[in-house]
Amino acid sequence: MSIFSIYGGQPLRGSIRPQGSKNEAFQVICATLLTSAPVTIHNIPAILDIQELLSLLQVLGVAIEKLDKNSYRFQAANLHTGPGYIRELKEHASKIRGSILILGPLLARLGKAQILQPGGDRIGRRRLDTHFRGISKLGASFKYDAQLGAYLVVAKQLKGSYILLDEASVTGTANLIMAASLAQGITTIYNAACEPHVQQLCKMLVQMGANIEGIGSNLLTIHGVEELQGTTHRILPDMLEVGSFISLAAMTRAELTIQDVHAKQLEPILERFKQLGIQLDITDDDIHIHPQACYEIEKDINSSMLTLADAAWPGLPADLLSIMLVTAIQAKGSVLVHQKMYESRLFFVDKLLEMGAQLVLCDPHRVNVIGLNQAYPLRGIRMTSPDIRAGIALLIAALSAEGKSIIEHILQIDRGYEKIEERLKLLGADIERIA
Repeated sequence: MSIFSIYGGQPLRGSIRPQGSKNEAFQVICATLLTSAPVTIHNIPAILDIQELLSLLQVLGVAIEKLDKNSYRFQAANLHTGPGYIRELKEHASKIRGSILILGPLLARLGKAQILQPGGDRIGRRRLDTHFRGISKLGASFKYDAQLGAYLVVAKQLKGSYILLDEASVTGTANLIMAASLAQGITTIYNAACEPHVQQLCKMLVQMGANIEGIGSNLLTIHGVEELQGTTHRILPDMLEVGSFISLAAMTRAELTIQDVHAKQLEPILERFKQLGIQLDITDDDIHIHPQACYEIEKDINSSMLTLADAAWPGLPADLLSIMLVTAIQAKGSVLVHQKMYESRLFFVDKLLEMGAQLVLCDPHRVNVIGLNQAYPLRGIRMTSPDIRAGIALLIAALSAEGKSIIEHILQIDRGYEKIEERLKLLGADIERIA
């Protein structure tokens, strides 16, 4: 098993460019299943989860041509699915949460789909109800086949309907948008997710010939069309990686420029980092972060403790809370981090306590962080990456700590971050990957 060996406390300086958005890549790659025409997608991140998704699509019969390191051409002219493919599908689908996104496109194109229980991070209960309830409203029926270990979903013809989502699920919204694009009639989705990557999916589908109104809002109206055409699409920078690099700069007091971030898309995230006291100099689409001897957490208007809680966009993404929690460790002041969505995501904080952080795990969903105000550094320890975002948070903590840290199970980090140690070395980090 590969590990990272890190000697923290090194001065970091330079420029870094975020990879393409992982979450957007999952959606737009699965959208290529909606047409038999070729679709070219640029800025696809070279990460483990995406490689699993590409292998999954090849099992379904998609022809995939690699144009360069981050660009691919897809053609789903000969889709096939059946019981004989379950074993091959399971090999890839069980490793990634995004595998659920083949549901809507396969139903729209083939009238049937076999969906295995998706994999991904073990961070608590991750419901599929929103997907299946929404698809049922479009006329599909489903049952679970215990022998195959798969959900069998069929629909002779998807028909537009009014759908009120029970939660603003990003992947649930994406699945329904893709299915409704080829359904008969008009579909209205209320309480839809409106994250930037959902907007990007909608824009790509419109380029392919879909008719979607309300893009960027929580009320989408989709007029079904008979077929979609090919297109070329470029994925946005990964906003979670941008947030990770802001945290890294603050914790290590680095002189860092994050290039080409599409800053207008990031306002809800950047404002939250500013509440932690981090000064961000934004020029065009670059973010410049200068070393700060102190960054002070804002208090609420009535002088009560700041709370950082995840919420549907334009709220704070749940995937950023682990990263912001670590950022607060060296701040001046206190903050309550409230992870509402997943009940197992904050348990990595025991390693931060061992490193010298001052925090209290109040319950599975809340952590009170008492900032150290740079009074003394964290200390290096041996730890294990439990999931992608906790993994990068622990890596940031290790880079800021005194002494040597070892992070095991780094494949979890590789699932979401492209060649992260090579990019960090260019900034001056002392980090090695050891097999």
